[in-house]
Amino acid sequence: HAGNMYIADYVNHNILLVESGSKKVQVYAHHSDMNQPNDIAIADNGNLYASDPNWQQGTGNLWLINKQQDVVLLDENMGTTNGVEVSPGNDFLYVNESVQRIIWRYSILPDGTVADKQQFFTFDDYGMDGMRTDRQGNLYVARYGAGEIAIISPSGTLLKQVKLEGQHPTNVAFGGKEGKTVFVTMQKRGAIETFESE
Repeated sequence: HAGNMYIADYVNHNILLVESGSKKVQVYAHHSDMNQPNDIAIADNGNLYASDPNWQQGTGNLWLINKQQDVVLLDENMGTTNGVEVSPGNDFLYVNESVQRIIWRYSILPDGTVADKQQFFTFDDYGMDGMRTDRQGNLYVARYGAGEIAIISPSGTLLKQVKLEGQHPTNVAFGGKEGKTVFVTMQKRGAIETFESE
């Protein structure tokens, strides 16, 4: 947002902020009840959503950090929450559970909190990591261990599986001139792979 960079600091239970043009790292939000904020998504109004897994126990939470920097617990006792993303219209929040292999969808309410939790998609194998949506609202899911990005339509249909060179994609981002190039961070290979979305 406005070129600011937000970082999940899972060691110290913080969300960090590096303002645009600055090199100074500041604590944007902290809550001692966080296990280890893992992944974040930003709504157009500046609300931040953070997944918060406890890998040892196979559980997880979901947090909202609003513009007032209040840290609000949205959901708890979930599976290992990992990838999180806001739909293009800011109507829905998607959260995945890596170990349980479930993607959940919530409706986002005007105050930034969520309601109407529904199971959106499940996989039979391999974990999940980062997720991002394209402009059409299709969800691009990093399938850790499977070496692919799964593309799921807003109605929950698996459209395509894009095979990668490496087996361990962790995060997905859109960029390039048209905003259609998909950048995928690859753990173990220590590389970034790219492909063009439609």
